[in-house]
Amino acid sequence: MRDVARLAGVSTASVCRALATPGRVRPETRERVQRAAAQLGYQLDPIARGLKTGRTGNIGLIVPDIANPFFPTIVKAAQARARELDYAVFLADTDEDETLEVGLIRQLAKQVDGFLLCAARSSDEDLRSLGDGTPVVMLNRRVGQMPSVVFDNIDAAKQAVTHLVALGHRRIAYIAGPGASWVNRERQCGLRAATGAAGVELVEIGNVSPTLDGGGVAADPLLASAVTAAVAYNDLVALGVLRRLRTHGVDVPGDISLVGFDDIPTSDFVDPALTTVAGAKTQLGRAGIDLLMTLFQDRPQRGAARRILPTQLIVRASTAIAPRGAAARSRRRRC
Repeated sequence: MRDVARLAGVSTASVCRALATPGRVRPETRERVQRAAAQLGYQLDPIARGLKTGRTGNIGLIVPDIANPFFPTIVKAAQARARELDYAVFLADTDEDETLEVGLIRQLAKQVDGFLLCAARSSDEDLRSLGDGTPVVMLNRRVGQMPSVVFDNIDAAKQAVTHLVALGHRRIAYIAGPGASWVNRERQCGLRAATGAAGVELVEIGNVSPTLDGGGVAADPLLASAVTAAVAYNDLVALGVLRRLRTHGVDVPGDISLVGFDDIPTSDFVDPALTTVAGAKTQLGRAGIDLLMTLFQDRPQRGAARRILPTQLIVRASTAIAPRGAAARSRRRRC
């Protein structure tokens, strides 16, 4: 460290800060130190640093299903941001089993400095019990006053309804996701409020698993509901609905318009391409890491412990003008 300090023209304390906590030094100093360290082949010893600071340099990231295309972008963004800050990420998958989450956290607690819990399925009570131990940031879930970064699901639901109502749909279904999902409850509340304000019917179907198979299960009751449009819990469910409707010879969007959430990569490559409402998943992952860093330093900024990220409607080919006469049929049903 003294060699690096001498070559960079700074103190050994500046070298330590520039390499261990780069955000606490001026950019020009950090660059000089990093160049000198690279030239001399110097690296911090993470084990020695951990003994001195009491930190491991590791972060735990727990997701409910890594096979779900919604999560990899968040994971990659969190890993990239953590790497910039000289942290490593331990990834764990609970396979949608809420009973595994709290156990995994307690099992990994001594190996990490904090956790990101992405779309956690555990109960509010179980998650609150973690608040007194290792720092935890919730991603895509809110629990009381626990630090969190979420998308604005209420507005996302409103955007979906506004789009469908503008196309003339007056009877809209919501295919609900897991009952334990906070996101599902938020989207359900948003849809109820938006359809109520617009004076249109909302038919609720489900709860189904957040998968292609879950969408397939929901397709038959969807047809029996005589709606002209449906909003699915997520894109995977919507794609499962689309696949099943094809086997029945139902035209999307000619007979039924279909909207999803999340904008997973396959949504733009199916036929018809799926209309969806999405948030910036990369921003979610990075913001979670940044919030966790403030908890490590015991200095979260005012209002920063709970962040709400915007969403955007992406209109594609799976939505269209309501079938002719649908509005009149809906009025007769209500009478």
